[in-house]
Amino acid sequence: MKSVVLPKLIIHGGAGSSLHGKGGVESVRRSLYNIIEPVYSILLAGASASEAVVYGCQLLEDDPRFNAGTGSVLQSDGQIRMSASLMDGTSQSFSGVINVSRVKNPIDLALFLQTSPDRVLSDFGSAELARELQIPSYNGLTDLRLQEWIQERQENFTKAMAGVVAEPELAEASNARRGTIGVVVLDAHGNLATGTSTGGKGFERIGRVSDSAMPAGNYATKYAAVSCTGIGEDIIDECLAPRIVVRVGDGMSLQDAMQRSFAEAQENKRDFGAIALDASGAIAWGKTSDVLLAAYHDGVRLGDTLEIALGTEVGGLI
Repeated sequence: MKSVVLPKLIIHGGAGSSLHGKGGVESVRRSLYNIIEPVYSILLAGASASEAVVYGCQLLEDDPRFNAGTGSVLQSDGQIRMSASLMDGTSQSFSGVINVSRVKNPIDLALFLQTSPDRVLSDFGSAELARELQIPSYNGLTDLRLQEWIQERQENFTKAMAGVVAEPELAEASNARRGTIGVVVLDAHGNLATGTSTGGKGFERIGRVSDSAMPAGNYATKYAAVSCTGIGEDIIDECLAPRIVVRVGDGMSLQDAMQRSFAEAQENKRDFGAIALDASGAIAWGKTSDVLLAAYHDGVRLGDTLEIALGTEVGGLI
């Protein structure tokens, strides 16, 4: 039987360029802390790692500031298609949905699929599952995302990606940035879990699949758990999340595993970020992008990565 440990939690709301001044930083910080606090409270009350991950993802999906659930970006045809996955480190069970529409919280479908013999469903299968579960139809479109898409349509979709944070005052800074949300948890029993959810790149070709519904972007074992954000294709090419987790399982410290993986990514000119926890309670994050929108609770205090120096960076707490 595992002894009781101090729960740990880290979340992210994407990665990208600068947050356009202190106002942007403080605004995003408030949003992240407003999610960290209730999620950590249920961990202290005895919630499992997976329960806390799902709750955190729901709250992030419900915040229109972030590119997941409500506030998801639009694809090239003006439709919202979301992807999400959940991985329980104890059972080492991965589940997810790809390009699902008209649901409020894609992470809920990923949770249901944890106990299904078919654990990853694409658009049609996800829609059928939502009907079976009698999940109400939901439109996550916001005015800001619609205006973003209309502007890009007028410019013939010249941007590679939509804005990571949906705020008018951040429009200049959100140019071609990366949006995903993620939650990584170590619960009081020493169990790890991770979840990741996204609205995609924005303006992408119909049918494009995000790393968020793949182990490449969301992976956990009993040793470590990682959620990624950034350019999905770069995350897939590096197989980032399992690369870090496997190195920890092979005996490398979480910090060293992150350092090595991000040094390799920098050599390959990748553009992404990641958050992580290991079974000892070490918290870590890394980025090759300018900014990683992450916040954490180390059991004593809240902290974040919003004002860490530009460029490649790996950090963490033990």
